[in-house]
Amino acid sequence: MKTVDDGALIEGLKADDGGAFLAAEVASQDTSEHKDDPDQRQQRAAQRRRKKRLRGPKKIVGAAIFTLICALVIIFFGLPLMWLVTAPFDGHPTMRISWPDWSLENFATLVKNPYALRSIWNSLVIGAGAIVGVVAFGSAASYALSRVRVPGRNAMLYSMMLLSSIVTGTAAIIPTYQLVRMLGLMNTQFAVILVTIGGSLPTAIFILKDFMDSVPKSYEESARLYGASPFRILREVVVPVARPGIAFIAVWTLVGVWGTFLTPYILLRDQSLQPAGVVMFSFYTESGMPDLPLIAAFSLIYSLPPILIYFFFSRKFGFRFHGGIKS
Repeated sequence: MKTVDDGALIEGLKADDGGAFLAAEVASQDTSEHKDDPDQRQQRAAQRRRKKRLRGPKKIVGAAIFTLICALVIIFFGLPLMWLVTAPFDGHPTMRISWPDWSLENFATLVKNPYALRSIWNSLVIGAGAIVGVVAFGSAASYALSRVRVPGRNAMLYSMMLLSSIVTGTAAIIPTYQLVRMLGLMNTQFAVILVTIGGSLPTAIFILKDFMDSVPKSYEESARLYGASPFRILREVVVPVARPGIAFIAVWTLVGVWGTFLTPYILLRDQSLQPAGVVMFSFYTESGMPDLPLIAAFSLIYSLPPILIYFFFSRKFGFRFHGGIKS
């Protein structure tokens, strides 16, 4: 019989197995190397205990920092809100927060003022006009930029955003005043609405374009096959899908109108036409001191419309800061 050398036999087995022998050998070596001796296990256990001891002070420091931040937020934001809620019902309000006397005298004073409640109505009129203009023109422009491949489209969008951020309403108030005067629109609320729409459109178009991009084109193609016109597609297909973005733009426009001061102050001379943000600065006593009872009651009523409109839109449409359809 022919004898086979042990070394040759091993080499043959390696060749027949196709490298399986080498893999098993390497695995056995790795297993032997990962076997820890008692000293290494003790060292790792000591390291884990040391990390636990260090983690305790870190948790304490983190909790202390979080508590400090919450306290600062309460001081700078919570205390003014507490004054806003309690001062209107105090017969003799001061700048300090105190338990009120629970009187409605301040609201009676507010009703007697000839411009207070009328100014809130003026703010609602200007805000409604601005919302209609910004939503209508912004939706149409963003839809057109989303569907039509215009050369330099992205550059145009970013340029509008940049210019609207640099050239603010304060910086452009002089040319705005001259333009309104040339058009014969001085002392009209329509002029304030137009200026507000022009200043809000670049940002509105930039935000709404993302929502228009997320509307599936297959929806529009299906509507087009059934003979729908482009305006009907925009109204009945695109707008319902993009309504969270449109609702956000509507509330954002109203908040901007509600807090504006300079534009209506310059363009509106008649106090009966001025919005609440301007009329509030005329609440002074005969001695030149701020009329705190009137300011307290007016501030509470003045803050309610934006809050109520926000909750209405949020409940009815929902707010999202991105486009698309939820799966």
